[in-house]
Amino acid sequence: MYGFRIPPVIKNLIIINILIYLAQYTMGAAWDARLTELFGLHDVHSQYFRIHQLITYAFLHGNWPHVLYNMLFLWLFGSSLENHWGAKRFLTFYVVSAIGAAVVHLFALYMETNSIMHSLYQYSPEDQQELVARINLMSTVGASGAVFGCMAAMGWLFPNQYLMIYGLFPLKVKWFVLIYAAGELFSGIHTTAGDNVAHWAHLGGGLVGLLLVIYWNKTDRRNFY
Repeated sequence: MYGFRIPPVIKNLIIINILIYLAQYTMGAAWDARLTELFGLHDVHSQYFRIHQLITYAFLHGNWPHVLYNMLFLWLFGSSLENHWGAKRFLTFYVVSAIGAAVVHLFALYMETNSIMHSLYQYSPEDQQELVARINLMSTVGASGAVFGCMAAMGWLFPNQYLMIYGLFPLKVKWFVLIYAAGELFSGIHTTAGDNVAHWAHLGGGLVGLLLVIYWNKTDRRNFY
């Protein structure tokens, strides 16, 4: 299904993401915090929110497992897509999925924090400062939203191809994507304390990726996927 050849866009995305994480890791905590402040995705209520963060957040990661798992899944699900579409269309798809994931995530954050911002007057000045500082510092990083877009596209275009789970159990792509999406939806609705995974960003990237594939299939009469 995948082979060992890495298509050029995916290869460059993997290299860029790993190099940026190496910079985050080697420059120390202060520089890592500064990079996250500038390029991580912040709540729209935050003083650090900037429009460019809708894409730059996807090139930062929190730790080694985070970046390595994202790059592994990007290769697994993105290689067939880039080979199928070509480099230009795949890169467009990746960027749009990342931005879509960011928009959905920001909407979910807005719904969570807007009520807090409107009720600040109920808190003491000290508590107000703490809440505002917490919202200012909240940030989201990672390529997961764009990767979920790739997963959704694979599930739509190649639903009956097989994945080898842990190298042992064959599972069709469509079932893997549906199970994973159901888990993300459940986790997004039933948030638990200490859960710092951006479940709505994952689902948003998957939804936008799916809608884009469906749109392309309907408008590109030269190809019927």
